[in-house]
Amino acid sequence: MMRPQGRREERSGTPRAGLNVLRLLTLPVLGLLVAGCGIRPTEVPTDFGPAPSRVRCSLSEPGSAEPSSHGLAVQVFLLCGASLVAVDRSLRVPDGTADSERRVLVAQGLLDQLAETPSAAEREAGYQTYVRGGMTVSGPRPKDPEDTLRLSTPPAELSAYALAQVVCTFSDSAAAEGDGSVILGGPSATPLRRYDCTDEVRSQPGSHQPPSTEVTRG
Repeated sequence: MMRPQGRREERSGTPRAGLNVLRLLTLPVLGLLVAGCGIRPTEVPTDFGPAPSRVRCSLSEPGSAEPSSHGLAVQVFLLCGASLVAVDRSLRVPDGTADSERRVLVAQGLLDQLAETPSAAEREAGYQTYVRGGMTVSGPRPKDPEDTLRLSTPPAELSAYALAQVVCTFSDSAAAEGDGSVILGGPSATPLRRYDCTDEVRSQPGSHQPPSTEVTRG
């Protein structure tokens, strides 16, 4: 009675062992198939199109923005990217000009330089200006502080970028007192204001207006 039962167990055990061996053999194959099929769907896409162009803010032609050997070496602030960047220029100021007149001549020359279209090399490097042509500057009126500069366009009517360009250019030149600020007014009797060119204005002229305080006339 026991032997037939033992034979049945032996016969039934053989197929199971074979199945176990077959499973062990097929597992690596299935693993390779799964890995091979699973790579592409889980890959991180790398083709996002061309990388965004970087504004270099440096001239491709060496010396293209260097001032002429003749004249007064000055700097004007142009917009490049989201910041103001100083660019070299030169102005002609007659020798022997009185200080008060010299200040106005320098200011007008700087204003004209700001209004000029940047050179081809500067445009290629990303430079641009928001100061429009035709604007003039004059000196102080009676009772104005002696370093006052009056624009034909009221400063409040200039765009944020143009005002930042004018303030930073003037305040860093012989047109002002050299303390990082400049007193500006318009053609009318509107209150004068002293504007400061700060690091925030230079780095983000569109977001930070030049800070200013009202100037009391004498």
